[in-house]
Amino acid sequence: ETGFDATLGYGGHTKAMMECLHGEGHMYATDVDPEESAKTKKRLEEQGFGEGILTIKLQNFCTIDEIAKEAGGFDFILADLGVSSMQIDNPKRGFSFRADGPLDLRLNQQKGISAAERLDQISREELAGMLYENSDEPYCEEHCEEIAKAITDEIRKGNRIDSTTKLRTVIENTLDFLPEKEKKDTIRKTCQRVFQALRIDVNQEFEVLYEFMEKLPDALKPGGRVAILTFHSGEDKL
Repeated sequence: ETGFDATLGYGGHTKAMMECLHGEGHMYATDVDPEESAKTKKRLEEQGFGEGILTIKLQNFCTIDEIAKEAGGFDFILADLGVSSMQIDNPKRGFSFRADGPLDLRLNQQKGISAAERLDQISREELAGMLYENSDEPYCEEHCEEIAKAITDEIRKGNRIDSTTKLRTVIENTLDFLPEKEKKDTIRKTCQRVFQALRIDVNQEFEVLYEFMEKLPDALKPGGRVAILTFHSGEDKL
């Protein structure tokens, strides 16, 4: 059988599926992160999964139509949406509010603009809308107007929000009025959702997923099957 892992990441799913192929057939996998996909390719090669059974492409999974054409269609497809732990654990990537680092949030740092650059040019209304649409969380929906105002006011004063710590501090200050017993938990959840909303925006995750979904039926062989793992209602609704 021929399979496609739309989100290679650390390669755990890809490896498990290749093991099910017992050395026959072929796996294709995509990832937009040049740094992490190179490490994963090397790791899988060392475990005996080389180019004879695995083709890794450094491109977005919404190009599934091109890859399906090359592969002759797929018997099975997996997409594990969102961001991988390797990216979250690397402070230089700016995915986590828990560690100080540049506010980047791009899956591929060689393309597009960083989250900090996005905030430089966004209006208060647009930011509030983005937080509302992409946050998937009542805490953030409740406070997205206030947070959007605080962020854009800070930038207008000439204080760039270009690090994860600066963004977290703005959120903490905005929610400082909350009662002590619920403050800590609400701030943590709001930080998670604000970072998620920004990440979805700078990587155009919903647009990419929509394009992938539209192309899916034509990429499947008759009787083929697809599994998609989602982590929040924005993905799930799509």
